[in-house]
Amino acid sequence: MKYWLMKSEPDVWSIDQQKKAGAKGAPWDGVRNYQAAKNLKSMKRGDLCFFYHSNIGKEIVGIVEVIKEAYLDKTDKLGRFVAVTVKFKEKFTRPITLESIKKTKELSHLSLIKQSRLSVMPVDSKSWKILHKMSKI
Repeated sequence: MKYWLMKSEPDVWSIDQQKKAGAKGAPWDGVRNYQAAKNLKSMKRGDLCFFYHSNIGKEIVGIVEVIKEAYLDKTDKLGRFVAVTVKFKEKFTRPITLESIKKTKELSHLSLIKQSRLSVMPVDSKSWKILHKMSKI
């Protein structure tokens, strides 16, 4: 299993909307960056992803699970990009702010900090454990 972080603007698609999608999940589509699309293509069923609210909030608000691997993104008229389907797993009672992530030395290597515009990025297992623990504090 691999770990990821996926960004969404909460006024476009929020963790609450993801939760309402239920067990059938919802497509994670609209990604038009080639590096982010490559990351989507690398995802496997069962991988876990932090759900990050970008622009508004700038915080990790929960976890989703990949339930369908990469397929053509129906929102891409040219057929170059892919989507995956994810389902809701958990909403954090204490979101993890970008500010607190930046203050945590062990997380300074994360793409979230180094490549702030990237919308889909891998998270190593050690960082996943640190971040998940931060959501419980």
